[in-house]
Amino acid sequence: MKKSKRMIRWLLLVVCLIWISLGLYHSYKPLPPGISVATPALPVENVRFLADYTWVNDNDVRHTDQRIFNRIFELINRAERLIVLDMFLYNDFAGDTAANKNDPNLRPLSEQLTTALIRRKTQVPDLRIVLITDPINHLYGGLESPRFKALREAGIEVVMTDLNRLRDSNPIWSGFWRLCCQWLGNSSDGGWLPNPVGSDKVTLRTWLKLINFKANHRKTLVVDTDQGLLGLITSGNPHDASSAHGNVALEFMGSGVRDLLATEQAVINFSDNHIKPLPTSQKTILTSAASPKLQILTEAKIRDYVIQTLNNTQQGDRIDLAIFYLSHRDIIQALINAHKRGADLRILLDPSEDAFGKKKNGIPNRQVALELHQAGIPIRWCDTHGEQCHSKLMLTRRADNSAELLLGSANFTRRNLDNLNLETNVVLYGDPATPAIQDASAFFELRWYNAPNQNFSRPYEYYADDSRWRYWRYRLMEFTGLSTF
Repeated sequence: MKKSKRMIRWLLLVVCLIWISLGLYHSYKPLPPGISVATPALPVENVRFLADYTWVNDNDVRHTDQRIFNRIFELINRAERLIVLDMFLYNDFAGDTAANKNDPNLRPLSEQLTTALIRRKTQVPDLRIVLITDPINHLYGGLESPRFKALREAGIEVVMTDLNRLRDSNPIWSGFWRLCCQWLGNSSDGGWLPNPVGSDKVTLRTWLKLINFKANHRKTLVVDTDQGLLGLITSGNPHDASSAHGNVALEFMGSGVRDLLATEQAVINFSDNHIKPLPTSQKTILTSAASPKLQILTEAKIRDYVIQTLNNTQQGDRIDLAIFYLSHRDIIQALINAHKRGADLRILLDPSEDAFGKKKNGIPNRQVALELHQAGIPIRWCDTHGEQCHSKLMLTRRADNSAELLLGSANFTRRNLDNLNLETNVVLYGDPATPAIQDASAFFELRWYNAPNQNFSRPYEYYADDSRWRYWRYRLMEFTGLSTF
């Protein structure tokens, strides 16, 4: 009996060591080639800022003005040679509220995008269409996606991102999952557990993989036009239940589009070696040296840019931040330090109030807002009514009359910025008179100050939360990765 107990203890010790080793290795393992890049800042032409607006009037009736996917559909309908999309959420999952299905402010974006792609492929058979997406859209193999099936049958290439090649954001769980469960695969032939985002039952294996909390979170488009290649980077998803969210986008032409294509080729390279390389010989529009400049940033390079920008701000500089999630500790400290140096900061946050029919507890934004408010930084909350304030935008205007606009897919969180998720952002360098920068500034001003019969935001006190318990809960969740933000 003593020998058996010793063997069991040694076996448990070995299992624990393997668990810890797997958790550590997969948290810091080498990234696939082409991930976490900062491309050169190059001249850009035909740059355009786009935004989706949702507000309530004085009678608390919600209204929407959604422009980003209208433009995406317009570009798809004109394409002749190439369409490359990388989209995180591409489905009609409606959470746990049937009301989402009947909300007149919601659009069936996933169906509309599928129809637009198939219709254009039918009209132009030689048009190459490549869709890169995240396994959440078929619940990691736990459900069949009728949309992806229809796209493939139409001759459209669908690339499912291989998340196993990415670093683990939740190592406490993922080390154990890689030891015990990743080998089990998954099946869409029925399940017995509730669906976390819909009504169909799913397998236990779906839940086991979901808790890894990792994603290809990018939202990009490259399409050919009669002038050359055009790129678009956005915070919006073709997801029905997200279609009333506030979002932003930047479209552009020039050499930066080829850089964007290269970042998408990197995802294809480690996810599906059956997909032939994306074309690099497509015509790009000529630019002039006097043009504004544009840079593509992915993964941790976004974090590096944000922190460097904040660290370089001085008295007389202004930074406006409109962000869905703000929780990254280094960025929070950099914001506080910039404020202490005399920079003029304004931060517009989602209140972390709603998520597809479920009420949230305010973590992490209300806890971070408490820190920033106590430091003297002006905070306002988006006035949400079921939708989310989903923008990820930072606008910097310096005393020397230079300006920089950052936007894209990345929230300012550990998971989004520390080489865990896949993310794509874009930086536009110009001056405050650059039309796209002026439009981004007007977007922020409208949401900060509101307009007659258009209520976009509320004062800090409306959602203020000084609970120390929730504050330290947020800190633990951010540090360990045991969270969805």
